[in-house]
Amino acid sequence: MRTLLAGVAALALTAMPATAQETAEQPAIEQQIGAGGRPVGANWARSPVIAQHGMAATAHPLATQIALDVLKDGGSAVDAAIAANAALGLMEPTGNGIGGDLFAIIYDPATGKLHGINGSGRSPQGQTLDQLLDKLDGADALPPYGALPITVPGTVDAWFAMHERFGKRTMAENLAPTIGYAREGHPIAPVIGMYLARSLKAYSAREDQFDFSNARKVWFADGEAPEAGEIFRNPDLADTLEAIARDGRDAYYDGDLTDVIVDYLQAQGSAFTREDFAAHRSEWVEPACAGYKDGYELCELPPNSQGFAALQMVNILKNIDLSQWERGSPEALHYMVEAKRLAYADVARFYADPDFAALPAQLLAEDYGAERFKLIDPAKATPEFQPGEIEVAPKLEGEGDTTYLTVVDGDGMMVSLIQSNYRGMGGGLVAPGTGFMFQDRGELFSLDPAHPNAYEPGKRPFHTIIPAFVKKDGQPYMTLGLMGGGMQPQGHVQVLVNIVDYGMNLQEAGDAARFNHDGGPQPTEAFEGPAADPLGTLFVEPGIPAETIAALRTMGHKVEVVDNGIMFGGYQAIARDPETGVLTGATEMRKDGQASGY
Repeated sequence: MRTLLAGVAALALTAMPATAQETAEQPAIEQQIGAGGRPVGANWARSPVIAQHGMAATAHPLATQIALDVLKDGGSAVDAAIAANAALGLMEPTGNGIGGDLFAIIYDPATGKLHGINGSGRSPQGQTLDQLLDKLDGADALPPYGALPITVPGTVDAWFAMHERFGKRTMAENLAPTIGYAREGHPIAPVIGMYLARSLKAYSAREDQFDFSNARKVWFADGEAPEAGEIFRNPDLADTLEAIARDGRDAYYDGDLTDVIVDYLQAQGSAFTREDFAAHRSEWVEPACAGYKDGYELCELPPNSQGFAALQMVNILKNIDLSQWERGSPEALHYMVEAKRLAYADVARFYADPDFAALPAQLLAEDYGAERFKLIDPAKATPEFQPGEIEVAPKLEGEGDTTYLTVVDGDGMMVSLIQSNYRGMGGGLVAPGTGFMFQDRGELFSLDPAHPNAYEPGKRPFHTIIPAFVKKDGQPYMTLGLMGGGMQPQGHVQVLVNIVDYGMNLQEAGDAARFNHDGGPQPTEAFEGPAADPLGTLFVEPGIPAETIAALRTMGHKVEVVDNGIMFGGYQAIARDPETGVLTGATEMRKDGQASGY
């Protein structure tokens, strides 16, 4: 195998100081020793998990075990994914919950087809952009806190839509493990404990702007964030899930709980009505795929998500053989970063709710990718890329705390599922007695009426969360996901490149040092005119060689090294051998997660 990225050993011995504020908030740990050796594989990774009958990979070991229990009890991969997602809403509230949205790609072996579900919610039907602007009182963007950035949470409806098609066990059975943990308690995991402390600090600094009292009661009752190993309980969430298990999706969208939700949101200044919730439905959508090389295809969901950005990157990068350079070389990183910037110039202009603004089909054409590739200068970073010359016109890379999980069952059903409350734990609001926080996804609307992504009544905002799927030689091969706002499409492509061009196994492909390019055109800027930050910043992990960083800076990239892993996402993947059915799973070293099978 070619020499791979300098990994954990390089991190330990040559790490440069992080520049992100989050790093400054964490105690520094001086490392005086590097990675140990391994008999096979890179010494900065561990073995992928291999099993035969079923597998799950999630961001929390207990959620992974719940998924496996469901599979062993005869549940489908969809049953197991729903059960694990419910558990993560309790155990990883910093990344997801039933106050947020959900997207998934499901491979059904019975039909041999991929099915996509868009479980994202809409803005209030009765509130216009002008009325919203009046509430914003001169602000030029929606805030990340309070009632105004909330859209209808789509997760619960998406659970039931998936279950109706592909479930085998009852929803009450699927939700029972989480209800038990919510009442009896579970120990906080280390990385999640760190994120809870960060969330408390962030909300406390702004709680004069919104009602944080109910959230404090749920997660921070003693004035502190629960720490790693501390037993945490959420009986309010147990009550909410019991109502959903008993009365179905209408318990959330058209029942007594709905009245509690709507009354509270209206008291906080929201325009939502009961009818907005009752009218909500998830949408089944068609995934699209783009061929890369050696028979590999990457599949993603269409807008209002940003999934097609990854396909645009693939269509650009297929025009160069990256394997001619080392994976940690400036040449390989330069081409990948410039491909990302080209794709996101289009994301900033064209991606939005397709019910309001159709996406030009040309964006996914191979010849369009080849044209865009020609714009890359191999010797230096282009100061600013413009979107393609196509009729029409968001971008929102946005931060975002998210969870990704994947489950494959013994029949070959494969689920790639991502779920999020968006920024932080959400917008800070918790309706009394419900035990979950509402998302702040509406922050991703543009306030420019000329934007395709402009706020309108009953509209879905641009969405950052995306599940992925990989085919090999036309056959279903791998589920794949990576958490974290605008990191997601570029993360999908980096993992694919690691596997296809550099021969990494699933675990190595996720453990290898990543980059996260941030910046460029933004949807909150004026629709016409130059971007405030056209070049953006290239953030890299310390495993990227120092000489590569120096070369990239010479080429014109603005490079910063960040050593805490936070902005580089959280990866899970499962591959299935189409001949034997053997499953190989991997999980993210930057999170608390676990891949396991039986």
